[in-house]
Parts: sequence; C-alpha cells; structure tokens
Amino acid sequence: MTPIADRLQRILARIRATERRFGRCEGSVGLVAVSKTRPAADLRAALATGQRRFGESYLQEALAKQEELAGEPIEWHFIGPIQSNKTRGIAEHFQWAHSVDRLKVAERLSDQRPPELPSLQVCLQVNVSGEHTKSGATPEELPALAAAVARLPHLRLRGLMAIPAPSTDFAAQRRVFARVRQAQE
Repeated sequence: MTPIADRLQRILARIRATERRFGRCEGSVGLVAVSKTRPAADLRAALATGQRRFGESYLQEALAKQEELAGEPIEWHFIGPIQSNKTRGIAEHFQWAHSVDRLKVAERLSDQRPPELPSLQVCLQVNVSGEHTKSGATPEELPALAAAVARLPHLRLRGLMAIPAPSTDFAAQRRVFARVRQAQE
C-alpha cells in the first residue's frame, strides 16, 4: 500500500467511526482531499484509492494540474479566498467554490460560468468567530447574501462553510459549528 493510500484509508476509517459515534448514516460524510501544493502524481495515487474530490486554493497551480489530469474523474473544489480577478478561472474550471463571502464575487462567478456547464456549486463563508483576520459574511449579513446568491442563474447555493479560530477544546469547536448550523437553518 502506498503512503497516500494508507493515509486515506486511516482518514476514511476515522470518518466512518465519527459517523457511527454521532448517529450519522454511513457514507453521509465525504472527504475533499486538499491537494494544493501537491504534485499531480500524488493526486493520481489518491485517485487509485477511489478519492475523487480535490480541493485547491491556488488557481494557477490548480489549472496546471487540471490540464495534466484531464480526463480523470475528478470533482474540483476551490477552497481558498476568492479574489475578483480569479473568478473567471474558478467559474470555468471548478465544480465547487467553497468560500464565497460577498455578492460581488458571486455575481462574477455566475456571469462567468460557461452556459454549457452545470451550475457552480457554492458555499457561503460565514465568519462565526468574529475574527478580523478571517473572511466571511457575519451571521447578520448572511440571510441577505444567501437570498441574493440563490437568485443567481448559474450558481447553486449548497451550504455554508466556516473556519473558526483554532482551539484544542472540542466542546468549544462544537459550539462554533452549532452556530454555523443555526445560521444554515
């Protein structure tokens, strides 16, 4: 077994155990493997184990990998901050954008999504921790942003994402993600 296959197997086992622990259906949690800074050969090794979802946050690096891995059954996720000057590349080459944090970016993604492609799946980034160093809509801004994004013709609003402040306190992390869930609801 390759080191990548071994790591993926261990991560998936932890995910399945966590699903059981919290009463989730098996397979209800998926893995987006963060592949930024990794060479295409590593993605091929992960593909050989069945991993299909890959997350990238550096657009130029991702486009080069996409070219090298053309024809492979990969679902590409853009997971980094989205600058206005990067929206065309994301709209044209990704299936998901996980970090939409303002309407201007969403409008550009929708306008630049090629009509022959299915809608771009998007998650709105919410700043639940109130950190000034983090991007994201505040929970108060979220309803208006979600309503506006949901009306855009070439996007499909799928959910929220958040990057809370680091903490080793599991209960504190759960409280933060409970706020994300409340915002989603």
